[in-house]
Amino acid sequence: MLMPFDFYFQQFCQNSFFHVKMLNFARGRSQQRSTRSMPFAGVEHHDPKRKGSFVGKILMVATLAALCIIMLKQSPTFRTPSQFSKHEEGVTHVLVTGGAGYIGSHAALRLLRESYRVTIVDNLSRGNMGAVKVLRDLFPEPGRLQFIYADLGDAKVVNEIFSENAFDAVMHFAAVAYVGESTMDPLKYYHNITSNTLVVLEAMAAHGVKTLIYSSTCATYGEPEKMPITEETPQVPINPYGKAKKMAEDIILDFSKNSDMAVMILRYFNVIGSDPEGRLGEAPRPELREHGRISGACFDAARGIIPGLKVKGTDYNTHDGTCIRDYIDVTDLVDAHVKALQKAKPRKVGIYNVGTGRGRSVKEFVEACKKATGVEIKVDYLPRRPGDYAEVFSNPTKIYRELNWTAQHTDLEESLKTAWRWQKAHRDGYGAS
Repeated sequence: MLMPFDFYFQQFCQNSFFHVKMLNFARGRSQQRSTRSMPFAGVEHHDPKRKGSFVGKILMVATLAALCIIMLKQSPTFRTPSQFSKHEEGVTHVLVTGGAGYIGSHAALRLLRESYRVTIVDNLSRGNMGAVKVLRDLFPEPGRLQFIYADLGDAKVVNEIFSENAFDAVMHFAAVAYVGESTMDPLKYYHNITSNTLVVLEAMAAHGVKTLIYSSTCATYGEPEKMPITEETPQVPINPYGKAKKMAEDIILDFSKNSDMAVMILRYFNVIGSDPEGRLGEAPRPELREHGRISGACFDAARGIIPGLKVKGTDYNTHDGTCIRDYIDVTDLVDAHVKALQKAKPRKVGIYNVGTGRGRSVKEFVEACKKATGVEIKVDYLPRRPGDYAEVFSNPTKIYRELNWTAQHTDLEESLKTAWRWQKAHRDGYGAS
């Protein structure tokens, strides 16, 4: 059973104490009879050396037991029942899957600022424990934030998490999310996105959790014939990432037809930026840099981590030959999630594009990044990347009309400057925390 840190410590103390007792017992019974002390006429004669050894073992066990008792009494889970295990009037408890990742951690920060109770579940394959530590330092009060290390692919563990926590809603961010990687390892994407979403949905249904905010993507649309993209644009994904997300959407929509669950599906576009106050940022695994977002590649080039920027594809049917994307600031994105949570209604499904409504080419993005960093980044132009599409940008009219949401951080250079400040201040990301 996977549980928060305090549980592991308690188990360690209990198991260590038990182990020492059993070890001493086993050693005692393993002595040969000829060397063991024997009673005579009601008086037991002991070997002084053996007596000293026995007393030492008793002292060791007593010391370890005392230490564990002291530490356990200092643990919040020892003193009181977990606040996360019960519903509390006026408090909304949100499970944030993938909350140690780039977008998920920013969403958790916003929820905590809005006085939600937050449980983060993450297997740290793409997320970073350093982001969780930042959140814990900002919100140390009991009952505000807990982190559970677990893999959503393990249905038994997920079911245990739901049975031991009183969730009111789920924000499901956890997913691998690189188009290029999905074309090279499609099975990973179908398992991690589609299958894991099914596991989460089943657990929600089994434990009566009634609200789901699902993190989807514009990649489900593929390469539409008409721009901008509306929510009615046909979904014809052209890469495994988009296909896996659409399959997950289909599962959610089919289930919702005979359920009283409140569902919000947010299809967002290319995410950039970071927390304006510099507390959180994007810190992808070094081995995934080649698959990552263009902003990360630009910053790596500006810092000299890589020799230059590789722009893949210059022959698309666009005004400068490079891909056009709709870049949404992460602060605006998490604002859309909170508004979706607040507006979610039982037996209703909301599907929304989350973007600025404006497309910018890769070349335009690179120029903005050069200005934001103050570095003349070297650029190499290469052939197209498999699975990419020429032009994608949103029509955000529906989300404005129904959720009263609109992007506020639409200056591309300013968003990149904010992210660049975090990158310069965190040259090793979150470090090895």
